[in-house]
Amino acid sequence: MKSLLASWQFWALLSACFAALTAIFAKVGVENVNSDFATFVRTIVILGALGGILLASGQWQASGSVSGRTYLFLLLSGLATGASWLCYFRALKLGDAARVAPLDKLSVVLVAAFGVLVLGEKLSAANWLGVVMIAGGVILLTVRL
Repeated sequence: MKSLLASWQFWALLSACFAALTAIFAKVGVENVNSDFATFVRTIVILGALGGILLASGQWQASGSVSGRTYLFLLLSGLATGASWLCYFRALKLGDAARVAPLDKLSVVLVAAFGVLVLGEKLSAANWLGVVMIAGGVILLTVRL
């Protein structure tokens, strides 16, 4: 069990499961409310839950223990997350969850491209084939034929 908890694959699969539940719960949740307000409520819930986890597990860090560069990139990541959530909830308000969520996962393709272009990461031919297949899957899942 300990090796499972130290596995990035385990946590990534859990993330995918929770992301799927997020789409379903959010689609129902935005039904009778403004999508931006729904995002606000979601954010408050996340802040409270995560703050409780940090305090309960003793993982809270003093603000001075984090570098300015780290704060800058966490700030940028937070702004990107907020923008993503606002757009995602608006899309769920307007479209089918079964089509919105796959299009949102085009982020996988973009992360691969940005990882190579910005971070200098390397992908094999098989990795690129997977990226192309994901992009193709997104198209098949989102286009009405």
